[in-house]
Amino acid sequence: MAKMRGAIVVDIERCKGCNLCTIACPLHLVTLSSTVNHKGYNYAEQTDWEKCNGCTSCAIVCPDGCITVYRKKEE
Repeated sequence: MAKMRGAIVVDIERCKGCNLCTIACPLHLVTLSSTVNHKGYNYAEQTDWEKCNGCTSCAIVCPDGCITVYRKKEE
């Protein structure tokens, strides 16, 4: 059976660090960065690239649409 892998891309300049995506991630793979964007906000980032299953929970709850999720089926 094929396994789904995922990766998120965050538009860091639009992210305002609301933390909703970190709460929504069922695998706890999204955290806020320790660095800030040009607006002064800590932005979201993916922590473990091997465990993401591409569920899109983080992208769904993002109020600014800053997160894009890419999914790939692995054999």
